Amino acid sequence: MSDITFTRPDGKTCSGFYVEPAAGHRAPGVVVIQEWWGLNDQIRGVAKRFAASGYRALVPDLYRGQVGLDAKEAEHLMTGLNFGDAAGQDVRGAVQYLKKTSAMVGITGYCMGGALTLLAAVHVPEADAAATWYGFPPLEYIDAAKIKVPVMGHWATQDAFFPIAQVDALEQKLKAAGVAYTFHRYNATHAFANETNPPVPVKYDQTAAETAWTRTLDFFRQHLGAPQAA
Repeated sequence: MSDITFTRPDGKTCSGFYVEPAAGHRAPGVVVIQEWWGLNDQIRGVAKRFAASGYRALVPDLYRGQVGLDAKEAEHLMTGLNFGDAAGQDVRGAVQYLKKTSAMVGITGYCMGGALTLLAAVHVPEADAAATWYGFPPLEYIDAAKIKVPVMGHWATQDAFFPIAQVDALEQKLKAAGVAYTFHRYNATHAFANETNPPVPVKYDQTAAETAWTRTLDFFRQHLGAPQAA
């Protein structure tokens, strides 16, 4: 595992946290997109978990070294982020970096990263699959007709930040565009897969988190190929 720098499509650079599995640099890849907290130890742990499951994992540092230590700071950092640039340049550059040696590369993200995952499904043609966790952008920003990759979504029915009713609207939009998607709904709150979150207004749910993780791995094995686990 190491901190690396990769080139974006526009020629600018972005740093990121990279973890390589036992199978090496030709294993399938996954770009992991941070929550609003930034590139912290928790999201590094997610990347390591993907590597332990056989995937090359790269977390682009969207905040350029800054990390939100509390909700107010995280909200400030997220508000200052250019989502279009993050999806179309940082995330796309990360996918292109992994594609240099990996035949198949997926994208996944949590909360803010989930919203960016859906935007990347629209704007990153090199991607091969996208799995979003409890996050979506304003639906008018999703041109579903441009999504050519399979999409998996994990949603919390008690989400105070991303209402489940809007997930239903998102589902109808993807269905109307003929997108190959699978949505799973969990009786849980927002950020149910983040084991470090404070209890209110989010809560870690181990059962839902492990179920969603298993489904995500199955989804990536289907669409990216079965990696050799560490």
